[in-house]
Order: sequence, then C-alpha cells, then structure tokens
Amino acid sequence: MAPKLKITAIKPYPVRVGIRNQLLVKVETDQGIFGWGESGLTGRERAVVGAIEHYREFLIGRDAMQISRIWQELYRSQYFEGGRVLQAAISAIDIALHDIKGKALGVPVYDLLGGKQRHVIPTFASTGDSAGEGAVQRAHELMAMGFDAIRFFPIGQDSRDIFEPRQSIAATARLLNRAREELGSEVVLGIDYHHRLSVAEAASFCSKLDPGVLDFLEEPIRDETPEAYESLRTMTDIPFAIGEEFASKWQFVPYIERGIHQFNRIDVCNVGGLTEAMKVAGWSEAHYVDLMPHNPLGPVCTAATIHFAAAVPNFAWLETRAPEIALGFDNADFFPVQPRLEGAVYPVSDTPGLGVEVNEDLLARQSFEFWEASHLRRQDGSVTNW
Repeated sequence: MAPKLKITAIKPYPVRVGIRNQLLVKVETDQGIFGWGESGLTGRERAVVGAIEHYREFLIGRDAMQISRIWQELYRSQYFEGGRVLQAAISAIDIALHDIKGKALGVPVYDLLGGKQRHVIPTFASTGDSAGEGAVQRAHELMAMGFDAIRFFPIGQDSRDIFEPRQSIAATARLLNRAREELGSEVVLGIDYHHRLSVAEAASFCSKLDPGVLDFLEEPIRDETPEAYESLRTMTDIPFAIGEEFASKWQFVPYIERGIHQFNRIDVCNVGGLTEAMKVAGWSEAHYVDLMPHNPLGPVCTAATIHFAAAVPNFAWLETRAPEIALGFDNADFFPVQPRLEGAVYPVSDTPGLGVEVNEDLLARQSFEFWEASHLRRQDGSVTNW
C-alpha cells in the first residue's frame, strides 16, 4: 500500500533567475519527502502567489499522494472556478505532488502517467527574438547542432514600442521564403506570430508564402474566439499550433473537436499541471492532434514536460533553447541537477520524481524583480498585442 504523506508546508518562491522571474513552489510532507513545481503565468507571478497562499490554508494536513482528488478540490471548491491565475497555481502544486509521489514510490514521474513511450524527447529550437537577416544564419547553426525542427519569429518581434503588422508580414514572408530555399525541404520550419495579427492580416501573410515553406504557424491570432480560427482555417492549409495560453481541458474543446488545429502548444505549468495535461493528451490522440508543448520557463517546467512527453503517444517536439544562448533560466547554481540536452534531444531520466534538484537556500536569498512586457502600439497610437 502506498504510504500516506501529510502536506506540512507549501512555499512559493517568486524569484529572478537569469533575465526573468520564475515562480517555483515547494511542497513539503511529514516524512521529509518534498516536491518542486513551477507556475507558468509569466509577468503575473505575484497574483499566482496569492492563490497559492490561499490554497495552502486548507491543503496543510492533506494526503499528498491523492493528487487527482486534490486537483478536483482546488478547482471545484469555489464558485468562481478556473481562470489563468488559479490554474497556474494549481499547476505548480500538481507538479510538485507528482514529484513527491514519484520519490515516495521510487519511480520517475512518467511511470505515474502510464509509463515511458520513448527514451528521448525530440525538440525544436528558435532562431531568437531578433528576426532580421541573421535568423537564416542562425537556422543554419541550429541544423549543424542537430536540430531538424526550427522556429522563426516575425520581423519586429523584438520591438519595445511600435509593431505594425502589415510591415511585419511582408518582410517576414520574404525571410521565410529565402530560409526554405537555403535550408532545404527536409527540415521542419515554423513561426510564432505571438497572436499579433488579425484574421485578415494572418491570411495575407500566408498568401505571401511560397507553397511548402511552413510546417506550422503558431498563434497567428488571439484564441478567445474559436470561430475566428475556423474562418482563418478556410483561408490557408498551413498547420496551426495553438494552446499555450489555455488554462483547462475545456479551452481545448472547440479546437480539438472542430479540427481547427494540428498541434497543441500545451503548457503543463498553465493548463492545470500533469493531471490536466494527460486528459488533454488523450482527447488530442482521439482526434489525431499532436502535442508540441510550450516550454519557456525553467528546469522544473522542462523536467515535468519531459515526463509528460515521455508518457504520451501523440508527441511531436518539445520547445527548448539552443545551449549557448545564455538567458540564465537554467542557472546551475539554482538548479544543480536538471535536464540537459544531448544534441537536439532530452534523454528521459529514470531518477525517482522529476529528477530535478533546486538550491532552496539560494532561492531564499534571491529577490523578485518587477517586470512588465512592453506595451506595444501601432503607428497611429492605438494599442496592439504584445
């Protein structure tokens, strides 16, 4: 029989690691076994801390092994359930509980999810935010490192002030056409438009691309209205990659069931943790939608997503960063044991739990630094999407 482990403490750490904040969460138990989780709501960490501290009030003393029951109680024990802030808090707690249970049973987290489907996790890397002429050269460098799936960003992505969609789509289409010609037909190429376009702008962008240039178009428009994506779907045959902002299985429903997209950019640190992610994975499998997890955070998120990717059959690529880009998110002082790329794949660790070690003493000495994304506008002064 599995041991009972009472939750004795839940400690959120919103701290600066590298060039951005991370929100790490430690859950402790009465038997000395603890787990780490991470929240994915970048730029709103303090809001999530408030939710975690509220949940902590009634989670102390609960059996940490009852992960699914705890998930249901966190979600359903309030009238105003769900939403991105609450789900980001639930995600971090859920991941930490999986880490605890794996350690308590002496098994890696993927064994809690049904076992290992693959022994390495294929990844895709990006050319970087500065998407000018150097992006094609950067893609050549990534291919030399072993990456066979590469993501570009649009011209103007790194602007801190003005973003004008029509100017971006023309220049970006020229860049991508040239990239496909230079890089060849075998490498997978995609672009993340970070939901900065309208339906008309996205359709215009697709029409400017030569046939076969893109293998996926990520987040071209905002996701609140599935019908808008359905309209865009009729205007292009490029596969869509959508879902990094979705905060529950219910948000995935129309996209999966209406055949709107081909890749789920699911984020285990936003969707509700591993418990919810596995439900989305099964639903996606039934509709032949592949998983391409969002992974922009730190090593705890990466480790959790590797276990998720190992356990599901319908997996494509995991987002990663090329090793030499020193953003500092994987600082070894904070994370002495963490997943490491071998070429363009992550080996799947057999270490019990997530297989990550965190320097809590260093975290406790590290401060939170307020950060706000650039508030972009168009040339006429109107506000546009970041």
